[in-house]
Amino acid sequence: MRKPGRLLWVLPALLLVIGLIGLGYGVVTVRRSWPNVDGKIRADGLHAQATIMRDSWGIPHIYASNPHDLFFAQGYTHAQDRFWQMEFYRRIGSGRLSEILGESALEDDRFIRTVGWHRAAARELENMDDETRSVLEAYAEGVNAYISAHGGPLGLEFAILGLTGTTVEPEPWTPLNTVTWAKVMAWDLSGNRSSELLRAQIAAQLGSPAVDVLVPPYPEEHPVVVPHPLTEVSLQAVPEIALEPLALGAGDHLGSNNWVIAGSRTETGMPMLADDPHLGIQMPSIWYEIGLHCEPLGPDCPYNVVGASFASAPGVIIGHNDRIAWGVTNLGPDVQDLFIERTNPENPDQYEYQGEWWDMEIIREEIHVAGREEPVVMEVRKTHHGPIINDVGAGTEEDWSFGWQPLALSWTGLQPGTLMRSVLLLDRASNWEEFREALSYWDAPSQNFVYADVEGNIGYQAPGRIPIRASGDGTRPVPGWTGDHEWVDTIPYDDLPRAFNPPEGYIVTANNAVVGPDYPYLLTRDWASGYRAKRICDLIEADSPLSFEDVRAIQGDHLPVWAQEVLPLVTSLSTDQPKSDAAVDLLRKWDGRAARDSAGAALFEVFRIQLIDATFGDELGEDLLAKARPELVDALLNLLPEQDSPWFDDKMTSQVETRDEVLLRALGEAVEKLSEMQGSNMDRWRWGDVHTASFENQSLGQCGIGPIEAIFNRGPFPVDGSLATVNQADYDLDEPFSVRTIASYRHIVDLGDFSRSISMHTTGQSGHPFHRHYDDMIHAWQDVEYHPMLWERAQVEGDAEAVLILTP
Repeated sequence: MRKPGRLLWVLPALLLVIGLIGLGYGVVTVRRSWPNVDGKIRADGLHAQATIMRDSWGIPHIYASNPHDLFFAQGYTHAQDRFWQMEFYRRIGSGRLSEILGESALEDDRFIRTVGWHRAAARELENMDDETRSVLEAYAEGVNAYISAHGGPLGLEFAILGLTGTTVEPEPWTPLNTVTWAKVMAWDLSGNRSSELLRAQIAAQLGSPAVDVLVPPYPEEHPVVVPHPLTEVSLQAVPEIALEPLALGAGDHLGSNNWVIAGSRTETGMPMLADDPHLGIQMPSIWYEIGLHCEPLGPDCPYNVVGASFASAPGVIIGHNDRIAWGVTNLGPDVQDLFIERTNPENPDQYEYQGEWWDMEIIREEIHVAGREEPVVMEVRKTHHGPIINDVGAGTEEDWSFGWQPLALSWTGLQPGTLMRSVLLLDRASNWEEFREALSYWDAPSQNFVYADVEGNIGYQAPGRIPIRASGDGTRPVPGWTGDHEWVDTIPYDDLPRAFNPPEGYIVTANNAVVGPDYPYLLTRDWASGYRAKRICDLIEADSPLSFEDVRAIQGDHLPVWAQEVLPLVTSLSTDQPKSDAAVDLLRKWDGRAARDSAGAALFEVFRIQLIDATFGDELGEDLLAKARPELVDALLNLLPEQDSPWFDDKMTSQVETRDEVLLRALGEAVEKLSEMQGSNMDRWRWGDVHTASFENQSLGQCGIGPIEAIFNRGPFPVDGSLATVNQADYDLDEPFSVRTIASYRHIVDLGDFSRSISMHTTGQSGHPFHRHYDDMIHAWQDVEYHPMLWERAQVEGDAEAVLILTP
């Protein structure tokens, strides 16, 4: 989703706020929003006593005797630390940002209302099973108990907005708010629509053959997640012990890396599982670590789980319980299609389908905007394929092969789903069979799940609602009026890729291809190129048996594998220019790692962008080049072996340029740019001086007023890594080199001893500026360090900095 625009406030009010923050009154205001995390508090709606122990990192472990109170306390705890984040999340999901941000957010709200996350969530809630609904209601009760009990503002953001004249009265939290946020997450992880438009625009400008060159298929030599599809024979070979229920009793019940290594390849003889989901950088972190513990654990209260949660939803999304561990990366299947609709010239609210005019569904939406007396009224047009999205974006200025015609978005996430049921079943699953049963309800967003259990088994399962098309591969917008490209079904769950105890002794996913060309269904054509997966596989195979420290080192690895394919071509060049000669020599000495203190890394990364532009800029032009840059690294690698590829010829000159000439030109331009940024002394260039991570609050942190932003934002911090490194720190190729996508959470689970497991997310548990847990994780995250993933109650008690007892 696009970031909201700059906030439109009255400057004198903001200056007043800044002054107040600097005075004693400001200190009082800041602390009034902080929660009470020690002692005993009465919480209306609780059934029995619940205990919340917070460790030295501010991570709560909740102990309760029944599921209602467990999830009630989780909602209470999320609200204590992150209620502004929750408030902002639900406003994003429902298209209500303009109510607090004014005109600057109107465009976003119009698009959100058009897509209709909130409408899809409402239908999903109507169909929800009773048990899942009761958990969401208990969670909402806990959130609302804190809202009603807290005496001061629920976050500094509320106080500052109040002083500027924008009053935000928190509404009661509802299960719909939770389900709506799940739709937002699914949207952020389902971005095929932009790839479809990019392909269409390339075809319109350069012809269809250019599409396969500039957006190439997955490299055949790179790893595939499931090279050995699981057959019925291998299912029968599952050890019987792996299918047994939990011994203590069974209940009813946002680009990434993950891998799981069998005991045959570890020093301990037991599996180890690692995960680091890559999501957009923000403040506070998108993740919130937590432990949920039933006491006593049994059929009536079957949860005993730790890991990462979302502040807005009950349960743990990534983590382990007392029998299994799991991690997720984005599968990224093609679950979105754009259908070009042909409208009736005499009635724009009718569209053609198989020779007949069909009426569009017209949905009225009212958007309240701060500063306006009357709401903005809009009408969403919807065909049977989905909402018309270019009524509010991607309109007449877009140059693609069909000109301007209505584009209807089909997306599986707009269908009612069962994601929250899946999360709860997953949290209490005790073996491979129950794990797979839980994921059968995980419909959107589709993820790569790796698995390990205490019996020594490892596995992989791809869940999700993935369409089967009557024809076509979903890579470009298609005519909607013919009926030739309709979605006729979804891939059956039992036909989705999975693996169990594969012969390699490990499973690696890094957004790379999950299956080979012989798989009978289409998952997507838009896999990541596989360099991260290749690096992880190489490191696992090079050092068996692996220790726990070896796995940590893999997670922090920052060698860009693809650079090794380019460097020999550059370092073999000879020039008659002293600066270029010095640059070639610098790259010869570089160890190939994207370390923050590396001069070679700085030069290579600037050179990468210059080489892309020098190769493709003349054909694409400025606008299309800006859209295509992220895709062009793979295209460039495919072309580099061809010295005389026509793509290296600059169409703007009379001579015919070769690859080596373009390499030298790009290198010279890189030297000039780095000299402007960091001076002419190459020995003093540092990758971390330009490659930095800044954690920005999504609302006030982008207000455009420096002192206010300084209250909420942290950074910049120099970081290692780059695009396609295991320790990923992706940056926008159009606005280099500030980091935009990061390893948002890391954990490593030792199935031989859960107490050895470790984790860390990006910022801190608290969403309250100036709180000690607001930013205490940043430096550890920056250096790929971890904290213990506390498990046993005795461990938690020994590290507890606060104990809060909630009573009915």
